[in-house]
This record gives sequence, C-alpha cells and structure tokens, in this order.
Amino acid sequence: MTAEIYFSHLSEKKTDEEVKELLRQAFITVEKGYMETLEDLLAERTSLMYDIPEGLNSYEAYQKVPEVVEGINRINCELSSGTAAAVALICNDKLYVANVGNSRVLLCQTDTNSVMKVVQLSIDHDLTNDDELLRLSQIGINTGSLRRSTRLGNQENTRCLGNYTVKAGYKDFEDLAVACQEPIISEPDIHGGIRLDESSRFLLLMSAGLYKSIEEAIGTDQVNKYIAQIVVEQFREQATLTGVAQAVVDRAVRLHHDWYMSNSLSHPCTPKREDITLVLRNFNYPMPNAITSPSKPTVTFNPVIERNSMSDDSTLDGKNTGTVNSYMPTNTTTTTCSERTETDDGVGADQKIEAYVDFSDFYRNYEEMKRKGTLPEGLENF
Repeated sequence: MTAEIYFSHLSEKKTDEEVKELLRQAFITVEKGYMETLEDLLAERTSLMYDIPEGLNSYEAYQKVPEVVEGINRINCELSSGTAAAVALICNDKLYVANVGNSRVLLCQTDTNSVMKVVQLSIDHDLTNDDELLRLSQIGINTGSLRRSTRLGNQENTRCLGNYTVKAGYKDFEDLAVACQEPIISEPDIHGGIRLDESSRFLLLMSAGLYKSIEEAIGTDQVNKYIAQIVVEQFREQATLTGVAQAVVDRAVRLHHDWYMSNSLSHPCTPKREDITLVLRNFNYPMPNAITSPSKPTVTFNPVIERNSMSDDSTLDGKNTGTVNSYMPTNTTTTTCSERTETDDGVGADQKIEAYVDFSDFYRNYEEMKRKGTLPEGLENF
C-alpha cells in the first residue's frame, strides 16, 4: 500500500503536542483514504456471496460453485492487504517518530565518553508487548491463549494500516470475534520532540524483515546494537549513504541465507523471510571515504568523427578493398561552471561558408522544360 503524506501546515506548529497531533491526523487520513478505496471490492464480494446456495459449508460451496468461491477468496486476499509504517519527522531541530506495527526506528547517539548508544524510538505492536495485551484484554479478548500465539487473526501485528479483514471484518476470526470493538487499530504511538544536537549521530528506519532475519540467523537478543555496529563498520568503508544501507541489507540477507543452508536438514521447507527495507539518515557520523562533489566541476568533451579510408593496396573496383575506421579527436572543449573555451574552427563570425550543394542540373532542366513549355503549373515565374 502506497501513501503520500503532506504536512502542509507544519510551519505553523509551535509545540510538541501540535506536531504530534499533525502526525496522528496523517495516519488517520491515510487509513481512512485507503478504506474508502475498498468499497467496490466489498460490493463485489457481497454480490458473489449471494451466488452461493444457502446451507452449504465451505467444502460443499467449492464443489458446487468453485468459480464463485475463488472470486471471494481473491477479494479476501486483497482486503487483507495491510502494512506496518514508521515515520520520522524533523521539525525545528527536533525529532518526532510515529509508528504502527513492527517497523523500527533507532536513534544512535554518543555520550560524553564518545560511547555509542542505541535508542529504539518506535514501539513493537505485537503479542510480545504487554501494553498491547492489556489493551486487548480490556475489549474482551482472552489474552491467556494469545501469549502462546504469534498471530492475531491473519497477522502478527496488533496495529497496522489497512487489512480490512481484521478490522471491520474481525468477527470472522474465532480469536477476535469476542471483542466488543475492533481489536486491530491504526492509532500510532508517537514520541518526540527529541532535541537533535552534536551527540545525535545517525537515524535508522527499518522493516521487520531486517532485524528478524538477523535475530533468526544469529540468535541475538541485542539485534538493535548488532545492526548499529554493522552500520558503523560500513560508514568507515562506503563512499555513499546508499552504499552503507545496501551493505547492511546485503549482510542481513547473507546471514539468513547461510543460517538456512547450514540448518537445511532441520528446515525441510524454505523459511519465509519478509522483504527488507532500511532507510538511513546521517546527522554527523564521519565517512572518511565519502564522495564529495567538486565546487567547480570540469568536464572535458572529446567528440570523434568516423572516417572510412582505404589501404594503399585497395582498388576502386571493389577487389581487395579494405575499410579502416579511424577516430580523430576534433574540437576539444573544456567546460566549467564559470567559463567555456573552444578551439578556433577557422570560420570567423562574419565569414561565409562556401556552398557545397550544386544546383546546376536543376537550373539546366528548368530552362529546357521552360523552352518546351512543359513546366508544371506554378513554376513559370520561378
């Protein structure tokens, strides 16, 4: 699900609470806008459900009207589309973070002793979160069984954007049906503003696929610290932020692949790994190999022309004719942002170029046709 969020009135917000409310409204707007796009799908599903004869269970319905059941399953799959989301906003030198689901936001800082510390600013909205379990228990869900589970309805997260089936359609799930209101919500947790100063080094926004792949591969309970260490290593090696982020993702993928290959006998089925996304914002962490753009870039052009020439022993009748492609640099030009110098091409500003098209045949034929009176109409006074 793709959404664009516009903070058109951000400059008018002065207090932390005003900025937080703006972020909250942005999530609400995205959720509402997405749900409104599902109206046609819901109408189509309702129409298909009327085509199933009454009194049939799922198996019998598929045997009787398989195309109808397949159509309903296709729509349910689309209605189940949802996503976790994390937003980091910098306003007035303060950092604000909002998230739903299990995407993470990490702020890496150094203390007075230059020791790096990693602070998780996002909240994991899943069944390991005691606050989320308390919220679910307050709306009537038995959290005792949920503590032994990893899924709620058809997903892991207790909050998300989208996924109509566990929101308006939550009654269709046995573990959610007892709730007195929608158990899966899109309300974000918001933190900030956090003053950004020289101790703030870099910021990481990542999908769950990144840290879960590493957790599964190496079994660490300090995955945030582990990822930050990889980022620091890549800051010292890479020349661009894109290179840093890509190197971290590559490391995670390789670790997970190697772990699976070494444990393939105990995992007969290929383990599912979520897509991995990492967004990196560098505040002031040094990059010794960083590529810098020159203040006055100089570009040298070497245009070439292709010339066909014959060797000394070639003949004009086509026998033993050799063709040599030679390249001659001409008109070398050096361009900078402030000046341009070109070599003289031998033609002054007021000089004329000698004609290189011969019209003598045209004029000769014209005079002959004029004499014979066979000129086409309109050319008599040419």
